[in-house]
Order: sequence, then C-alpha cells, then structure tokens
Amino acid sequence: MLKQMEGSQAVAAAIALARPQVICAYPITPQTHIVEALGRQVKAGELPGCEFINVESEFAALSVAIGASATGARAYTATSSQGLLFMAEAVFNAAGLELPIVMTIGNRAIGAPINIWNDHSDSMAMRDAGWIQLFAETNQEALDLHIQAFRIAEELSCPVMVCMDGFILTHAFERVDLPTQEDVDAFLPRFEPRQVLDPADPMTIGAMVGPEAYTEVRYLAHRRQLRALEVIPAVAAEFAERFGRHSGGLLRGYRAEDAETLVVALGSINGTVQEVVDEMRAAGVAIGAVSLCAFRPFPQAALRAALEPARRVVVLEKCLAAGAGGIVTDDVRRAMAGARVMVTTVIAGLGGRAITRASLRRVFDKACAGTLERLTFLDLDAAVVEQELEREKATRRTGPTAGAVLRRTGTPGSHIG
Repeated sequence: MLKQMEGSQAVAAAIALARPQVICAYPITPQTHIVEALGRQVKAGELPGCEFINVESEFAALSVAIGASATGARAYTATSSQGLLFMAEAVFNAAGLELPIVMTIGNRAIGAPINIWNDHSDSMAMRDAGWIQLFAETNQEALDLHIQAFRIAEELSCPVMVCMDGFILTHAFERVDLPTQEDVDAFLPRFEPRQVLDPADPMTIGAMVGPEAYTEVRYLAHRRQLRALEVIPAVAAEFAERFGRHSGGLLRGYRAEDAETLVVALGSINGTVQEVVDEMRAAGVAIGAVSLCAFRPFPQAALRAALEPARRVVVLEKCLAAGAGGIVTDDVRRAMAGARVMVTTVIAGLGGRAITRASLRRVFDKACAGTLERLTFLDLDAAVVEQELEREKATRRTGPTAGAVLRRTGTPGSHIG
C-alpha cells in the first residue's frame, strides 16, 4: 500500500509488522517519533502480545531489551547520539551475548559542543562493538531494512543497528510502500531463539570467560560477522523477490561500470551524490558512485571488486576521527590495499551542515582532475579557523572554542560561553 508518511512513522509501521514482543523506549531526538508511534499502537491494542516498557535511561532501554531477548522475546529499541554512548556497555554486552536485538539509530552528532543535527558520529563510535550496521539511503529503504534486520539478526543470533539520518530521513515525508502483514509474516518467521533463559531448563548466559577461552569466543564472534556477508545479500535478494523492490544488501553501484572516478558514501547523501553524478555524466565526465548499505561487517571483497576498475576513489564521510581523518576511508583503503587506485577523503555534513550539489561538484571536479587533496573539509570557513588559531596564540585564557567560533560567525546563541 502506497502512503505518504514521515520516515519515523514508516519505521514504526515496519517494526509493528515484524510483531515485536518487547519494545523498550527512552526518548531522544531525533528517534523519538518512532517509539512514540509504537507506544500509541501498543496502548490501542494494535500490537497484541507486545509489551511496551518505558525506562529511565538509554542504558536501561538496551539492558531491558537484553533481558527480554535472553528469555526468548523478539526485542526492539531505538536511540541516537549521546543515548547510544550512554548505553555503550550494554551495546557490547548485547553482541557478546549473541542476542538478536534490532535497534534503530537516528543518526545525530555527538557533543561537545552540543548539536542535535545529523552526522554519523554516533554509530561510528560503536562500529566495532559487534553489531551489524546497515545504513538506509531513503525512507523506503529504512522501512525495508527493519524488516530484513529481524531476519538477519535471528538467523545469525547477532544484534543489528539500522542507521537512518536524523531529521533528513526521520522527519521527512516521503511516499513509501507499506507491505501487508501477510507478506511480512511469510518473509519473517516466528522467532525461535538459539538460547533461552528458562527456569525449567537452567543455563548460564554471560558466564565469566578467562584467558584460556576468551580468544576463541571473540574469534567466533568475528566468524559470525563474516557469515553475515553472505546472509545480508541473501536476505536482500529474497526480500526483492517477495516484495518486488531492491533494498539493502552490501552495496550498490550507480553509473559505476565505466567510471574513472567513484564516490563512496553512506546514507541519505547518496541521493544528492547521484544527482551530481548525472550532471557530470551529461557533461561527459566518467564518474559514478557506490552506496554502502552494510558498514559492519565491512564488505571488503565486494567493495574492492566495485572500485578496482576506477582510477580514483572519493570517500564522502559524515564523521571525523580527530587527528586522523576519515573513518570509513580507513576501511576503504584496507579493501584497496595493493590496487593502483588513489583514495581521497571529503569530510562533509558534520553537525548537520548542508551538503549542496554545487559544493560536491567543486570537489568532484578536483577529484577527476587529480588535484583533490587526500583530506578535504567541505565548505570549511578557513578565515574563521585562522582567526581562532591566532586568538589562541595571543592569549592563554581563550575560553571555549565553540563560543568564540559562534561569535565570529554571528550565530544566534553566541553569547553562551
């Protein structure tokens, strides 16, 4: 059924179709609309057999989901930004305990300074926690990925994060195709957990593991992630066959077959990238794009096969490893080790800064000409940066950098700090 709806509402509808048994909720912008919608459905009796649990923190939300999943319930929660960091211990525990929890991340920047707008800093901070990470390009894909996520998580007994760009997707209204309950039930079978806490059949989950076995346990977690590289595309292919549209998988190419320059990116920015690719193709430039849907596990072999024919690769990132540069770029360079391909990084959209077609066109033109620096910050105001560096040289008691930059840019709220 085609319906115009907010991205958060579309995700809530997908979660409901997956028939969760426990939903744990703590509000944090920009994911709040998802759990609010699910709460209304549970209260109205539209999700029979589902318990909606309000908790006192994000840490509690995932901790309750862990307990629910360990007793054999299909469990779901959602969070963003500082909320994901607050539950960090539980994030690692959920993966280490092999519990197939599904969690939405409404991607948002991490403070300080405080910022509620979109980038990928939050989920990138948890990239090695042992969760599968899937990134949605559109609201339709966000809807579809949540249905696939339960299937992937339960087949592998491994938790899955579905990452969607905060506000850009969560609060945007688009037309989506909502599947029927009958089709989802046929695609997503009844949850049969691999491990269950049952008083009638006592067992230990989360036992202490010493040096004599810890390496082997961690290695098996690594193997589970590697197996996901096969399961993720298989589930996506089955989804496409049943629902008639392609969503998810490991990655997708766009006009990439004969491209000399390829742009790699995650999430909603791929739509704008593809528009710029079309403009440049019309001008005779051999450029294309590769959208990464699966970031963890990282699809190293598939990405190398997609990128190796090109001469240049531009990794467009909405995150930053301070002092190092690109986070996704490190994985791309690892995948391309030994290949004669130049890899450059463009840091863009931090804290929700707009990424325009004009700005992308400028850096892509430089990339195609071979003049793009190894690390570029899109639309960086160099004058403001230089003025702040000079101020820091001139006086010891400089005060907060954030306040000084706000004053220089004339931003409302610049009186703070």
